[in-house]
Amino acid sequence: MNFRSLAFAVSALAVLSSHARAQDVDAGKLSFNKCRPCHQIGENARNLVGPELNGVIGRKAGSVEGFNYSEANKESGITWDEATFKEYIANPRAKVPGTKMAFAGIKNEKEVNNLLAYLKTFGPDGKAKQP
Repeated sequence: MNFRSLAFAVSALAVLSSHARAQDVDAGKLSFNKCRPCHQIGENARNLVGPELNGVIGRKAGSVEGFNYSEANKESGITWDEATFKEYIANPRAKVPGTKMAFAGIKNEKEVNNLLAYLKTFGPDGKAKQP
């Protein structure tokens, strides 16, 4: 193996390992414990203090049937994507003033990425998506 090939292999490994670390589903499942007192996810998820989170990425804010959202959340115009979720989870009341979500937020980018990776393993029906 020549130097150029070795350099490419090392670079590729670094990129792949950093991507894997950026999206650690198991760590995200642990982070979800911060959400669990108010939210559920999975096939039998139901609304608690907060709405169930199945299929949250791609879903319009304030749209889970049977959950009593704040007017601020219903009228936010948000459709949850990764960037919006990251802003919201860092400081819910700053992103949507008037939200009922009383949560200090998760500010650590790696933890948020892991949480997103975990949330995205569930489809809108609560079934686990195949990798």
